[in-house]
Amino acid sequence: MADILIEDYYQLADYFQAGCKPISEWKVGTEHEKFGFIKESQKPISYYGDQGILKILNGLVGLGWNPKYENNNIIALSLGKQSITLEPGGQLELSGAPLGSIHETCVEVNSHLSQLRSVSEKIGVGFIGIGFHPVLKLDEVPLMPKSRYKIMKNYMPKKGFHGLDMMFRTCTVQTNLDYSSEIDMVKKLRVSLALQPLSTALFANSPFLEGRLSGYKSLRSYVWMHTDQDRCGMLPFVFEEGMGFESYVNYALDVPMYFVIRDGNFINAEGQTFRDFMKGSLKCLPNEMPLISDWENHLSTLFPEVRLKKFLEMRGADAGNWSSLCANPAFWVGLLYDENCLNEAYELISDFSINEILSMRENVPTHGLKTKIKSKLTMNDLAEKVLKISKKGLKNRKIFDSSGNDESIFLEVIIQRQKECNSPADKLIELFNSEWSESIGKIFEENMA
Repeated sequence: MADILIEDYYQLADYFQAGCKPISEWKVGTEHEKFGFIKESQKPISYYGDQGILKILNGLVGLGWNPKYENNNIIALSLGKQSITLEPGGQLELSGAPLGSIHETCVEVNSHLSQLRSVSEKIGVGFIGIGFHPVLKLDEVPLMPKSRYKIMKNYMPKKGFHGLDMMFRTCTVQTNLDYSSEIDMVKKLRVSLALQPLSTALFANSPFLEGRLSGYKSLRSYVWMHTDQDRCGMLPFVFEEGMGFESYVNYALDVPMYFVIRDGNFINAEGQTFRDFMKGSLKCLPNEMPLISDWENHLSTLFPEVRLKKFLEMRGADAGNWSSLCANPAFWVGLLYDENCLNEAYELISDFSINEILSMRENVPTHGLKTKIKSKLTMNDLAEKVLKISKKGLKNRKIFDSSGNDESIFLEVIIQRQKECNSPADKLIELFNSEWSESIGKIFEENMA
């Protein structure tokens, strides 16, 4: 499939159409990132060395993971349908397998973190789950040996103020969900895009910048707003009449490309678009037509708040600890995988104009759950309504663990946040100003992944 030559534009939309699955085959996928640090000094870990990422990756190979190489360096691992990859600044990411329930997802997360600790603790390394690195300056972050990141590092400063911060100093948790048809995709994409600012508020967990308070509850989200307007953001066209697979194709065709991969080499395609590629006029590969693998690679370099592939990726939340990593997929599955709840959520978001949604996204990084929306309402008021829908959706699924708990148990941590109007960032700010006496070192104990 990946080597099929693209001969007409219909194949691009057909790529998304091929992602449609019957309800019986819907799965839950999660991806989450974390920062590694040397416990004794709290400094970042580099790729090489006795306390480096390569050492950790080799340790995981010893536990059965299979290495993937680039220029003789291990850059990823795989085990079944799971993979572990390196983000630009050494953030370690688990891309989980497509699983049948949140219960299975949490078992997977727990197993991954347990394996990671068993390897990293032997060499004095820990990991922290937080949305933006709390202490590191940009020039202190090591670059990982992956060719695509060298291209991105050179390109990012040309497009926004915080592109390099995004690459090197942010971490997220992501939920990946299926759709059954083009109509189902559109409804889910609209709901999830409109509620992405709420996800940011509930999971806000990045209030620090270089050892001090940044003025934001989700600095990660603010950074993404100033990364690259060509490929990031809320996608207003999604809410327009006629939205479908072709609409997303037209958007993706005109987003500037980063690279093309040929024979394992990354060829810089800066400033050119996939539309150029479709015409055979790509300057770096003159007269050559794209392959489906090129389309897949290009789609992976688009970073909207919700991304369409052969599934939908929810991308608006800060990284956090184990309970947050389980709550995030639970939140979205409850909203999107029960038809009645999806319709209820769709009705709810239909009350918001695109300008109101954009305003929420703009203000949430600073104000979190206290963000004002519509007259006297706040984001926390919206959270109460949405969490009730999500909880109902999870209960309707009737999927239980061995103790008889349904999946709604994983929502409890964010239901409590809503009741207290208190995100992880709010708690960190309070600790920083009180028990920690404005000393950031304790963060590496409080937010251990």
